[in-house]
Amino acid sequence: MSTGLASQISDAVKSAMRAHDSVRLGTLRLLQAAMKQKMVDERIELDDAMIIAIIEKQAKQRRESIAAFDSAGRTDSANQERAELDILKEFLPQGASPEEIAAAIDAAVSQVQAKGLQGGAAMGAMMGQLKTALAGRADMAAVSAQVKARLAE
Repeated sequence: MSTGLASQISDAVKSAMRAHDSVRLGTLRLLQAAMKQKMVDERIELDDAMIIAIIEKQAKQRRESIAAFDSAGRTDSANQERAELDILKEFLPQGASPEEIAAAIDAAVSQVQAKGLQGGAAMGAMMGQLKTALAGRADMAAVSAQVKARLAE
C-alpha cells in the first residue's frame, strides 16, 4: 500500500490516534482492514482507483445503514453512520456536479442510440459507461435512477 491515497489514510489514522478521535480512528481502521483484505484475497498491490472503489463500497454500506436506522427510528445509530460516511467522503474525489452528470448521461444516451440498443441492454451499456466516467464522483444509485427516467422518455 504505497500509493498516495493509502499513505493519506495511514497519516489520517495516526492523526486520529494522536487526537484521541475514536469515531474517526475506528472508521479509518475499518477502511484499512478492507484494503488489507482485498490485497490478501487477490494477492495484488492496491492502486488509488482500487482504494476509491473500496471507499465507495463502504460509503454505500453507510448510506444503506443510515436509511435502515432512520426508518427504524434509531437516530443515534443513524447519526453514527453519518459521521462515518463524512469521514469516508474526505478520501473520495470531489463529486461531479449535476451538470457533469447530466452531460455524461446525454453522451451515454447518444452512444446507446447510435448502437440501436433498447431496454435492459441499453441500461446496462449506459451504466457501464457512466460507472467509468463518474467513478468515485457520483452516487451511482442516483445516476441509475436518472438513467431509468431518461430511458422511459
